[in-house]
Amino acid sequence: MTIRQLPETIVNRIAAGEVVERPASVVKELVENAIDAGATRIEIATAGGGLSLLRVSDNGSGIEPGQLPLAVARHCTSKLSDNIFDIRSLGFRGEALPSIGSVARLSIRSATEAGEGAEITVEGGELSAVRPAACNRGTVVEVRDLFFSTPARLKFMKSERAESAAITDQLRRIALAFPGVRFALTGPDRSSLELPLCEGTPEKAATERMRALLGHGFAENSLPINAMRDGVRLTGRISVPSYSRGNAQHQFVMVNGRPVRDKRLAGAIRGAYADALPRDRHAAVVLFLDLDPALVDVNVHPQKADVRFRDSGMISGLIVGAIRQALSEAGIRPSTDAASAMAAAFRPAEDVRPSAYQARGLTASPHSTESGFSFSPSAQSYAPEGFVSPSTQQATPTGFSEHPSNGWSSENREPPGPASPPQTDYPLGAPRAQIHENYIVAQTADSLILVDQHAAHERLVYEKLKTAMEGRALPAQHLLIPEVVDLPMDDVNRLEAVAQDLARFGLIVERFGPGAVAIQATPAMLGEIDAGALIRDLADELAENENSEELRLRLNHVAATMACHGSVRSGRRLRVEEMEALLRQMEQTPGSGTCNHGRPTYIELKLDDIEKLFGRR
Repeated sequence: MTIRQLPETIVNRIAAGEVVERPASVVKELVENAIDAGATRIEIATAGGGLSLLRVSDNGSGIEPGQLPLAVARHCTSKLSDNIFDIRSLGFRGEALPSIGSVARLSIRSATEAGEGAEITVEGGELSAVRPAACNRGTVVEVRDLFFSTPARLKFMKSERAESAAITDQLRRIALAFPGVRFALTGPDRSSLELPLCEGTPEKAATERMRALLGHGFAENSLPINAMRDGVRLTGRISVPSYSRGNAQHQFVMVNGRPVRDKRLAGAIRGAYADALPRDRHAAVVLFLDLDPALVDVNVHPQKADVRFRDSGMISGLIVGAIRQALSEAGIRPSTDAASAMAAAFRPAEDVRPSAYQARGLTASPHSTESGFSFSPSAQSYAPEGFVSPSTQQATPTGFSEHPSNGWSSENREPPGPASPPQTDYPLGAPRAQIHENYIVAQTADSLILVDQHAAHERLVYEKLKTAMEGRALPAQHLLIPEVVDLPMDDVNRLEAVAQDLARFGLIVERFGPGAVAIQATPAMLGEIDAGALIRDLADELAENENSEELRLRLNHVAATMACHGSVRSGRRLRVEEMEALLRQMEQTPGSGTCNHGRPTYIELKLDDIEKLFGRR
């Protein structure tokens, strides 16, 4: 075997494959160079998805003519000191420009404030001489025919549209990190994107840039984050649980101003929303982590997209804690998008004459429930029979309890005296009606509230079950005859392993031979449930999450499954005091804007929007 040294051009092309993956990689490197040079205006032009042309112009400090050959030489940089652990710039490797020049036709034209302009070109790794050029202060880098010297790489490129979209996404991430820079993205292969410079305080500028890139929906449905731990500051904005996305493309994390895609950080965000979003939905977040450069290693990947923290557990804990605290302090809050969708769903009635009602099998009587619609007595009178106002109701902390006959009933069957008028100054207002035995209609001073009774009660039960994991165990309702459930041996083993934890929820199970468990007691707060179905669902839940999550998260999933089985069902007709108790508890329960599966528990439609529907505005 003969060992030989590879030529310089081949070495550069091999190295370029690590740095220059696609046109978006080139844009990232060139824009980061412009920001490191102090640019406040950066313009990007593309053609052919960036494969035919990429031009990045900035008004930064520029490069002196004598420094141009070094700018395109490998491992030459002005940004790195002798301490590789003290990196305070976006770039530091000195690999981007020579890597681009080895696989494309590259030209750099630059001028400093005091000096004359100059230009140098690199074609397939071959340098030209430096020559004078007319240009303003700053640098213009032009990349043509990307991968012309490595045509095999072109086969791995996607369509022009896909490559253009990747460039836009890359620029969005950088633009979010630097609101004090004006960006312009143009070209015949795309629609232009203009992002003006955002002025004001750092918080105000960052919020304005988020609004420009993520839309007004995110701005209206997000919460500010500001937390500090062990010298690490976390700022930004996070979406409320009721405002979620179908993928994680709207999650942006910046570490010391550097946009990163780190799996551990993404996992921390996911964990913070674990019991507020379904598994196929993702929060929208923009987070900024600022810490001592010595506490983070950015020299992990050639594209600098991954980072390693000295104390990754503390960083994850900071993110999870800050997000959960913000969601808890925000209280109950719906998504404005849900209200917009609700308003858009309304259509003018075709015919509201009595004959039209009868033709559809409906009745115009407000007290009839044949059509699935029933008025509460409070819709007719401010002193409804059987209604207990919040000021006079002497209920238990829950306001309602399970009853074997119907699964749910009010603690107070008789009011202590004449009821007060229903109050509409609560956040969720006063209940007015129940429709289709599943949705509660409530009225506030300036809006209409529509509540999904099953989803809302599911969240309340879930929060009580979670509390049981940290406090005393929940009361158990022992069965006269234990219920034996046949299960595969693996499921029996899983249930036996967490039997002690299940007992804290009031669910007592024991192994009953090799392939069965005996249910001795069920949680009293769940009332009458199908214990066998509950145990089977819990076994499936434990099997699915056995190897992927820690015990506490697995128990959260168990609590969510139990809450679903113990919640008031759709189709259950509620009395006024039951609806009242449910609304008041929702207002006092953190995260009750969504159920534990991530679905919204209620929608709010403002009076202004209702009047617009009827042409009053």
